[in-house]
Amino acid sequence: MSKLDRGDRAPDFTLPDQDGTPVSLGDFAGRSLVVYFYPADDTPGCTKEACQFNDNLEAFAAADVAVVGISPDNADKHQRFRQKYGLGLVLLSDAERSVMAAYGAFGEKTLYGRKSTGVIRSTFLIGPDGIVRRAWYNVRADGHAAKVLAEVG
Repeated sequence: MSKLDRGDRAPDFTLPDQDGTPVSLGDFAGRSLVVYFYPADDTPGCTKEACQFNDNLEAFAAADVAVVGISPDNADKHQRFRQKYGLGLVLLSDAERSVMAAYGAFGEKTLYGRKSTGVIRSTFLIGPDGIVRRAWYNVRADGHAAKVLAEVG
């Protein structure tokens, strides 16, 4: 698993959103984008992170930054998650985990001293030119959205 750093070109992707509509990195050309990878819908940490990003959507939009979340969950699960918590975030499905792997957000991780393979909670700030401006790996869900917002503001 290779990690992305500031200055790297963000790997291209096309993934279905919660409605099954394909969304590509290129759809955001000319605009900054926050892409955050998370393990699963409707789990405590992932819910907290999604709700905090959602609570800051207007502030991100004011800075001309779009926000998308990516997990292995399917569109139906994303729809239920969005409805349950009133989320306006675009959620993308990476069932194959190929985009996660390209971003270094899937692989070996350590949780409570045990090694496993899975989604590594990670966030990327991608500039309007498709270049990574900032990469965060192994983030703590609570308070992370505010840290990302401070970086763009």
